[in-house]
Amino acid sequence: MPISNSISALAPEVAAWRRHLHAHPEIGYEVHETAAFVADKLKSFGCDEVVAGIGRTGVVGIIHGSRGPGRVIGLRADMDALPMQEETGLPHASTIPGRMHACGHDGHTAMLLGAAKHLADTRDFAGSVAVIFQPAEEDGAGGEAMVKDGLMDRFGIAEVYGMHNNPGLGLGQFATRPGPVMGATDEWVITVRAKGGHAAYPHEAIDPIVIGAQLVGLLQTFAARNADPMHAVVLSVTTFHAGTALNIIPETAELSGTIRTLSPTMRTLAVQRLHEMCAGLAAAHGIAIDVRHMQGYPVTVNDAGMTANALAAARAVAGDAAVDGDMPASLGAEDFSYMAEARPGAFIFIGNGDSAGVHHPMFDFNDDAIPHGIAYWAELVRQRLG
Repeated sequence: MPISNSISALAPEVAAWRRHLHAHPEIGYEVHETAAFVADKLKSFGCDEVVAGIGRTGVVGIIHGSRGPGRVIGLRADMDALPMQEETGLPHASTIPGRMHACGHDGHTAMLLGAAKHLADTRDFAGSVAVIFQPAEEDGAGGEAMVKDGLMDRFGIAEVYGMHNNPGLGLGQFATRPGPVMGATDEWVITVRAKGGHAAYPHEAIDPIVIGAQLVGLLQTFAARNADPMHAVVLSVTTFHAGTALNIIPETAELSGTIRTLSPTMRTLAVQRLHEMCAGLAAAHGIAIDVRHMQGYPVTVNDAGMTANALAAARAVAGDAAVDGDMPASLGAEDFSYMAEARPGAFIFIGNGDSAGVHHPMFDFNDDAIPHGIAYWAELVRQRLG
C-alpha cells in the first residue's frame, strides 16, 4: 500500500504541528501545554473520547471504527523533551533555554496525531483504536505511570505498538526484531568512605582515590570475566569525584554509572556482582563502600506475534527491501517496556535519514519521515482491525 494521497496532503499540516511542539519543549511530567495541544487536536478530529490526566499528564484518544465492535489496539507516542541546549539555529528551534526536543518525541507525537486525524476521518475498521500520548519517557517512567493508572484495563487495550525515529536509518525505512529489542538500565552511585590526611603522609591515611581507581578497573571485569560473552551487558563508570585541594588526601570518593542488559538474568547478576565487588574491596582495605542502586526501565521485549504484525504493516507501506526484521538489539532503554509487559506489544524504528544522533544538540526530527509514519500507523490499524 503506497502512501495515500490523503496522507500526503495531510503531511505539511502535521509538520507544522511538529515544529510548534519543537519550539515549545517541556520536560518529564510537566508537559501541560503539550498535553493540552494534543487533547485539543484530538477533540477537533472528532475522537469519540479524549481523556487527559492518565499517568498524571498523559492523554488518550479513542476512535471507534464504523464496522462495529471489535478488539482495541493501542498506538503510543511520547511527548517529553530533554534538559539540554539546542544548537541547530533552525527557525523552529526551542524558544526555551535549556530545553530541547533532541530525541524526536515532537515527531512521534505529531505523526500519531496525524494518524489519529486520518483514522477519525476514515473509520474504515472494526473495533477501536486508542492513541496514547505519554509524558516522562526520558526520565520518570511515564509509561509505567500510565499503566499503573489503569490505561490497559480502562480502555480494554488488547495489544500495543510504539515507534521511534532512528538517525542513520534511511527515510522510508523501518527496522525491528522479535524478542529483546532495547535494554534494561540500572543506575548506581558508589561512595568510598576511607581516611583522609596530608598528602605528604599517605601511610597515615587510607586513600579513597586509589581505592576508587581500583574499583573502576575491577568493575570492568564483570563484562569481561563474569558475563557470558553471548549475552549483552555494558557496565559504565561515568563519573568520579574526589578531593578539594592538591595537598589533601580526601575522606571520600564518589563514582557513578549505569548497567545495561538485555535479559533479566544478566541484569540480576550484574547488580549482585556490583555489590559483591564493592564489599570485597572494602574488606580488603578495612573501609566502608556504600552502594546505592536505582533500578531503571526493564528490557523492552517485542512479542513475536505483534512484531509480525508490525513488520507486515511496515512492508505494506515501504516494501520488503526497506524493512529490516532482524535488526541488532540496542542497549538504549525505553519505557515502552512497561506497556509491552502489560500487553503483547511491538516497538519499531522509522528512518530519520542522515541526521545528527538523538540526544545531540544539533538533532532535529526529519519532517520527510512524517507521511511514512502516518501511513504505517494507518496500515497497522487496517491490517489488525480491517
